[in-house]
Amino acid sequence: MTTSYDFDFLTGRWHVRHRKALDFLNPEAAGWREFDSVTEGSTHFGGAAHFDEIAMPGHAGLTLRLFDQETKEWSLYWADSRSGKLYPPVTGRFGDDGTGEFFGNDSHEGKPVRVRFRWSGISATTARWEQAFSADDGRTWTTNWIMEFARETTGRR
Repeated sequence: MTTSYDFDFLTGRWHVRHRKALDFLNPEAAGWREFDSVTEGSTHFGGAAHFDEIAMPGHAGLTLRLFDQETKEWSLYWADSRSGKLYPPVTGRFGDDGTGEFFGNDSHEGKPVRVRFRWSGISATTARWEQAFSADDGRTWTTNWIMEFARETTGRR
């Protein structure tokens, strides 16, 4: 069940291992890039808002997550330092199994796409995020970015 505390798990400092497709619409043809980063998250509005900033090689990004008290859904907004743009939100919720799915509309290289973010494997020390695009209005999905989160412990840099 979705609540305004769903993203509390992401508070604090995390090490992130990325696997990002070189071609977001055809990752198997172009291959993948792997790299590490660090993110730090914080809650606001009594848990109904969450913010994190991620430092990746060569640029940074941030996510603002807002919980709508009426619809009981989250809206997730992404921005990165390379474009300086705030991308259209994805909206959704967490299911009873603890997996969150969030959907939205965007474009990639001039082509309209549906976007899906999926949060899973959430524990006190781990989490997994995946991004997928659909060029056929959600009939098929291509996962193009995976992030594996591990909570940083004291003394680890």
